[in-house]
Amino acid sequence: MSSDITKAAALLRQHNNILILTHRRPDGDTAGCAAGLCAMLRQIGKTAYVLYNPDITASNRGYLEPYWAPAGYAPEFVVSVDIASRSLFFPAAEEYFDRIGLAVDHHPSFEGFGAAQCVDASCAACGEIVYAICRELGEITPEAALPLYAAVSTDTGCFVYANTTANTHRVAAALLETGIDYFAVNKRHFRTKSRKRLALEADMLGNMEFFHEGRGVFMCVPRSLMARLEATENDAEDLSALAGLVEGVDCGVVLRELKPDEWKISLRTGANGRVNATLACQRLGGGGHAMAAGATVQGSLEEVKRRVLEAVDAVKLS
Repeated sequence: MSSDITKAAALLRQHNNILILTHRRPDGDTAGCAAGLCAMLRQIGKTAYVLYNPDITASNRGYLEPYWAPAGYAPEFVVSVDIASRSLFFPAAEEYFDRIGLAVDHHPSFEGFGAAQCVDASCAACGEIVYAICRELGEITPEAALPLYAAVSTDTGCFVYANTTANTHRVAAALLETGIDYFAVNKRHFRTKSRKRLALEADMLGNMEFFHEGRGVFMCVPRSLMARLEATENDAEDLSALAGLVEGVDCGVVLRELKPDEWKISLRTGANGRVNATLACQRLGGGGHAMAAGATVQGSLEEVKRRVLEAVDAVKLS
């Protein structure tokens, strides 16, 4: 992997007027990677921007606001961060798909696009890879370190998910040593919830539906629930983590209705390996990690549940 990091850094040194792409419905990892890399590139004298992503939520917006590309910006080199598949490119980013000079990712389901790739599926967060690239480019300042810490922290559930490794902690420690306000980052992402968010969670928990003799659970967020609570995207961010909190469950499925009869599936599975989330979601047209993956499926709620169960049953070990 070190040679890939060196090559990625060399590519970035060779180019200027760089545009960085985040994925559809951006989370802390893709937003933090984009902001941290952009800050680092500017630090070494490059002109760099991040393509404006209209799906950005309030919790991640602050990382990217200093780096949005102005209207009419014409990049010479394009980088994607934390994007595993073409389906994750939002409409404005789609036009750059064939121009990606460097793709940086950590998903086992990465589809292999881009003229060059820097991919390591052993990393818990794409932020770990971007940190290594930034370190190769120069001294990491707090401006780059804070969003990179957010990337690593959010993709590991504040370092509690099973994907967390010794390297994850080493990266986090190095970022903390720059003097960033890590407490504010973790408070915002993990210790603060709006009243509407709490109401969403209460409904999801109150209407849980178990399967596999209690080892699996469905939690659902129909559009009618969002409308009744007047909840926004900010309130609904990372609802997928809730299913993994239920005792005895090693296959948690959160179904959120994005449009009429269009459901976003978030599958979270246990470290015991009974269900491989990536393999299950690939059967549904999605992908991700062994314990965290997703897909988008069309149909009524009952039809979608049936398809998810069929996919899970096809890959489960016992």
